[in-house]
Amino acid sequence: MKKKEYNRERAIEYARKWAYGRNKQYYAFDRLGGDCTNFISQCLYAGSGVMNYTPVYGWYYINLNNRSPSWTGVEFLYQFLTTNKGPGPLGELSDMFHVEPGDIIQLQFPGMNRFSHSLMINDIKRPVRESSVFVTTHDRDCFHYPLSEYVYANARFIKITGVQW
Repeated sequence: MKKKEYNRERAIEYARKWAYGRNKQYYAFDRLGGDCTNFISQCLYAGSGVMNYTPVYGWYYINLNNRSPSWTGVEFLYQFLTTNKGPGPLGELSDMFHVEPGDIIQLQFPGMNRFSHSLMINDIKRPVRESSVFVTTHDRDCFHYPLSEYVYANARFIKITGVQW
């Protein structure tokens, strides 16, 4: 399997274009539990250009009824990115100080026992702190929104390390 760089600029440009709208090529999951991870997967695809069509454990979207759990599920996306051995984006658990624009944040909200929201980093200012990390996401549609404006119990940062094809 060959490895290439993840195109962060392309992912962020896609996020900027669709942060406040819905791309008609993808079903909008706003009424089916939320559109955040679907949108982040679209951004990741824009930056990677490669899907993984492995049934159940891959990462792909063909239509509403033909997609992998990882395309729209927060925990499934995390599992895919951090354990992927096939085609598609590769990720690793990181921290706020080692991520960059185009990387992913997942949030666990107070009172919940799981992570339930996915965001993409679109900018980071120095020195790095919550108020200098800016994100884009769906559900609370935004682009360049400070992470510090979210109320959450826990955050995990996923660094995209490349793309296999």
